[in-house]
Amino acid sequence: MSSGSKAMELYQAGPLTVIGFYGRQILEGITPLDCRTELEAIISDHHCQTIAFDLTGIKLLPSGMLGLFASVKKTGIDILLYNSGREVREVLEVTKLDTMLELFEVDVTTG
Repeated sequence: MSSGSKAMELYQAGPLTVIGFYGRQILEGITPLDCRTELEAIISDHHCQTIAFDLTGIKLLPSGMLGLFASVKKTGIDILLYNSGREVREVLEVTKLDTMLELFEVDVTTG
């Protein structure tokens, strides 16, 4: 990633924080370290209690991202994953992270 660019898009900040990935399908060029650094700043700045990640359209999550989700969850912050596609859901099931993280499907189409 280029210096100064963000890995994650902050939709809403506060006790419930909602984060997306700019509509990417694959998180190429984004390292878990990039995300961890951004996430630590977001958590500190906004006193997050729950973080909801919008995974709409994402077909592949690097394993390091899965580890990041799990490590944040272990700090006591609730992690919600929205709209994980079939490929991502399969990985979550295989790794048993689907039992640790809360998964939701939300229709985000507009009428």
